[in-house]
Amino acid sequence: MFGFLKKRREAKKLAKFLTEVRVRRHADDDLLSAEQRVGLDALIAETAQVRPADAAAFLETAVPKYHRIAPLYRHFQIRAFLDLLLVVGAVAFGIRGLFFQPFRIPTSSMQPTLYGIHFLDRENASNPVLGKLPNPLNWLLFSARPAKLEIQSPGELDLNSLTSQGNFLSDSTGFRIGGTRYSLPGDIRKVEEYSNLEAGKSYAKGDLLCDGFLSLGDHLFVERFSIYLAPLKRGDVIVFNTDGLTVDGRRLADASGFYYIKRLVGLPGDTLKIVGNQLYVKPQGAKVFKKIQEIAPAFEKIYSGKGGYQGHLNHMGRYLATPGEEFKLGPDRYFMMGDNSSFSLDSRFFGAVPRENLVGKAWIVFWPFTRRWGWVDRQGPIDAPTGEPERGTFKVMYRQ
Repeated sequence: MFGFLKKRREAKKLAKFLTEVRVRRHADDDLLSAEQRVGLDALIAETAQVRPADAAAFLETAVPKYHRIAPLYRHFQIRAFLDLLLVVGAVAFGIRGLFFQPFRIPTSSMQPTLYGIHFLDRENASNPVLGKLPNPLNWLLFSARPAKLEIQSPGELDLNSLTSQGNFLSDSTGFRIGGTRYSLPGDIRKVEEYSNLEAGKSYAKGDLLCDGFLSLGDHLFVERFSIYLAPLKRGDVIVFNTDGLTVDGRRLADASGFYYIKRLVGLPGDTLKIVGNQLYVKPQGAKVFKKIQEIAPAFEKIYSGKGGYQGHLNHMGRYLATPGEEFKLGPDRYFMMGDNSSFSLDSRFFGAVPRENLVGKAWIVFWPFTRRWGWVDRQGPIDAPTGEPERGTFKVMYRQ
């Protein structure tokens, strides 16, 4: 009797371990490296083959192996619980599962329509409430963590002191300047972008490198059914998977993630070209090209030159890379581009997206509570010139 109960307990431990690894593999898909994803997939397959009688012996080696493949960051369980709580609360306002899928904007490629992790300048932020509330409320309402750095000791950046670590809110980067240790929210690349950290540059006491907040970006629902009920339109904001797509000979999923979000600019049968940062479309059966904003009003703001919108560029990528170069879309193929054209990995690099890769339309931003909260793509640009890009972004993006 006792032997039976012991085996049952071990079988439950095995099942719990398998569930934990599967959940981690899915939830952190955009955070794990390609090597970590392959390792977890192999561990899941191995665990699924273990007999309950062998569970105890297997777990003695499998648990340490799991932690070696994908070490848990600090406060992993707290962060996982808060993520779960946030998703569950949002699901209370809609139907989950087959019809709606939560999605977190991973990068800056759709700014300023939708934001990934980004810096908000305290002085020029368009949100009048940001910074006037206690820090916990700033995070709860606006997903914003304080990011301020004033130099205390003169000196240069010690490159060997750069370290990155995660907590239950987001990543943080530590470094040393002139013998003083500092920490700012975000990974090393993001911190270098918004604080203008530079190797070899001398900093004086009192220099203000940044004063603002780092936001975790927009979280939204994707509705998955209308793409099967009505024709897609140029200007729709679409989430799709990258299965079968490649860039520079590598699987796009391995290079930068399995799910992408972009704006649909070309339908099956369209012929596209870019001249002078202007996208032209010749629909199937038409004889002349037209500016895309003349065909689809959703693109008018893309060419406003305000708030970070900059038109469509053609000096990068593999397709539409030279002025006047044409690209014709075949049946069930769609051309996708990011609104932040200067910093978007899109169909200019990996080509047309097959119909079967489409997941759904971006629907509602449910968190944080910024000017983008609510229906996706409902806001026009803020009344400020886009300007020129600096260090991986446009400074006007820091206001939103």
